Amino acid sequence: MSSTPIALTIAGSDSGGGAGIQADLKTFSALGAYGCSVITALTAQNTVGVQGIFDVSPAFVREQLDSVFSDLNISAAKVGMLSQPEVIDAVARAVSDYQPKYLVVDPVMVATSGDVLLQEAAIDNLRRKLIPKATLITPNLPEAAVLLNCPRPESMAAMVAMIDPLMALGASAVLLKGGHLTSDQGNNQAVDLFHDGNTLHQLESPWVATRNTHGTGCTLSSAVTALLARDYPLIDAVRSAKEYIAGAIGHADHLNIGSGHGPVHHFYRTWS
Repeated sequence: MSSTPIALTIAGSDSGGGAGIQADLKTFSALGAYGCSVITALTAQNTVGVQGIFDVSPAFVREQLDSVFSDLNISAAKVGMLSQPEVIDAVARAVSDYQPKYLVVDPVMVATSGDVLLQEAAIDNLRRKLIPKATLITPNLPEAAVLLNCPRPESMAAMVAMIDPLMALGASAVLLKGGHLTSDQGNNQAVDLFHDGNTLHQLESPWVATRNTHGTGCTLSSAVTALLARDYPLIDAVRSAKEYIAGAIGHADHLNIGSGHGPVHHFYRTWS
């Protein structure tokens, strides 16, 4: 019997189902990987906003990590929002102890409003203790600006200039998501930059005008994780994940979920 590809998500729960743990597990399933989870926070959340957050203790986060890593043959793991410095420490130590083959870090730290969600101590821990262990980091432009402590780029040239400093943080590869630049400038292509450690690749997909984009970042990073768990080469995993998220956004309006910013369509390939 061949081994089952297993992917782990370490992130917060979205009670509305569009982002966080829920989006990650849906994406894993849609792309052929068995999903398991470590929950770092609970949110009271829906399509119109976040009404409350309940942090999970660092000790219990570590207990979850020990449970899944000690029993399941996890090929790839992804990290979403870790709001507490102590939780970042716990995750970083577990990654060192168990050494999953692939680690994708999605540095969720800036709200849609532009507010920075993490304390400076948490951001510093993310930079020093977790990102250097990553196979891939997947910041959007506001997150990249926070990581580098610089202004958000307003041109493609400024976006390209971020790549080397992001690589210098220590991850093996960087996927810099340019969706904010596309929407700000009214371009008809969503352009991301992927540096694999040797070569810079420019990845494009058609820009889709929809308000239903909740969970796009979680979904993209978990798509890469699922495909890495299936032993896709990194460049193929990134390209296929971008194709998948483009389709999920393109079909988002086929769903009717909530009264605010709805989720992308994780199962557009299988639902009629």
